[in-house]
Amino acid sequence: MPQFFDIFAKRKSTIKNAVGVGKRSQFDKSELSNNKSGARVGRGVDGGTEIQKERIIVDYREKNSLVPSYLKEQGLEVEFRELKVADYIVKNVAIERKTVSDFISSMINHHLVKQLEDLQQYEKRLLMIEGVDEQDLYTDKNIEEQTGMHPNSIRGFLLSIVLNYKVPIIFTKNPEDTAKFIRVLAVKKEREMGLNAKRKSFNKKEQLQFIIESFPSIGPKTAKKLLEKFGSVKSVINASKDDLKETIGKKGEIIYEIINSIY
Repeated sequence: MPQFFDIFAKRKSTIKNAVGVGKRSQFDKSELSNNKSGARVGRGVDGGTEIQKERIIVDYREKNSLVPSYLKEQGLEVEFRELKVADYIVKNVAIERKTVSDFISSMINHHLVKQLEDLQQYEKRLLMIEGVDEQDLYTDKNIEEQTGMHPNSIRGFLLSIVLNYKVPIIFTKNPEDTAKFIRVLAVKKEREMGLNAKRKSFNKKEQLQFIIESFPSIGPKTAKKLLEKFGSVKSVINASKDDLKETIGKKGEIIYEIINSIY
């Protein structure tokens, strides 16, 4: 009988060890979480942490594009959703992607203007114009014949996108190049600001100049001119209208009227 119990105990121990190994090798899906970088982070039962693929949110209408396939080839996780704004979301950066032909047509029908307005909801945003190596964005000889638009109209609109809508533009060669840009953005580590970072303080001269620049139509050059002439903020404020006009012209009248206005 003792021999029987020894054999049974050995078999029980073997089964227990096998089950234990199996549990350790399993990945606890309930521990999945998304960190700030967009990477999916998982933690096993044994407490170990495993960093998985960076995740890119992609509008489902981009399935017809080659870009998502290239993103997957480059080791990124692609999650398709219905996005109301933008085509790609990468680390809270909204990206609107346009091929050259799409850009021209959406410019003509004003659809791009609406998309640029919608992008303003995101603090960080980009417009990617794809295919500049395969198709000219504008060619002076034939663009007007093809689209009915003068090349300067396109140039002007590109300037408007950057200056008025505050949307940076990136030109890419092809879908693969677009995916490479997105990947660089996805894996790029954000620079952390030190806890002891402080705003740069003005020196004494800069403080005086800052006060004078607060007057309407007074820029750095005019502020320096006034301070060099009168020597101090107090002297500028106490200056006569004629002295101010003699120094900075009609702007002197504006300053004098503000200084002597009643609140």
